[in-house]
Amino acid sequence: MLKKTFLILFSVFAGINVHAQSADSVYNQYLDFNLARLQSDNDKMLELGENILPNAEKLPEKARINFYFAVGQLYENNNEPKKALTYYEKVAVAVPDYYVVHRALGYLYLANATETGKKLNGENTDIAENKRLAQLYEQQVRKALPHLEKAQACDPSDETLAIIKRLYKNIKDTAGLNSLDSRLKQLNKNCIDILSSQ
Repeated sequence: MLKKTFLILFSVFAGINVHAQSADSVYNQYLDFNLARLQSDNDKMLELGENILPNAEKLPEKARINFYFAVGQLYENNNEPKKALTYYEKVAVAVPDYYVVHRALGYLYLANATETGKKLNGENTDIAENKRLAQLYEQQVRKALPHLEKAQACDPSDETLAIIKRLYKNIKDTAGLNSLDSRLKQLNKNCIDILSSQ
């Protein structure tokens, strides 16, 4: 019985030790990733980032959020918007008042809507396809608007405001357009412009 207890305790402590070492290893890789980021070495950042991603949950929460934002930027700058959206969304969920990530999300979703709008305004005469594209366009616009509005509320820009108003007009949402000012005032509360690393 004593031997069995000792074996169980040894297994538990060994498991904890392996977990701690792997968490330390992931954090060390994260530090290397940040060094590559500081040195603007995108190739090394991409390699390190993709090595960290399967184990990112082992990073401390704030480091993980910073990491996801940096990976999102890396993918966005590497013209991989779908991958960027994945990590930006994680940041937006974790820190909903961080308007910088909302601006990135809003403009990435806007790019999708713009592409769909071009197809919709093309020379396609298929009524069913045009209807499908119109619905897709509205969905994409509605995905972009909340992010653009948060960014606009926290960091006003004439360009972003004009885009928001044009999108509401494009989808014929007069109520949304008319209530925009009051929403922007509400969204202006608790704006965060820098992610905490502590």
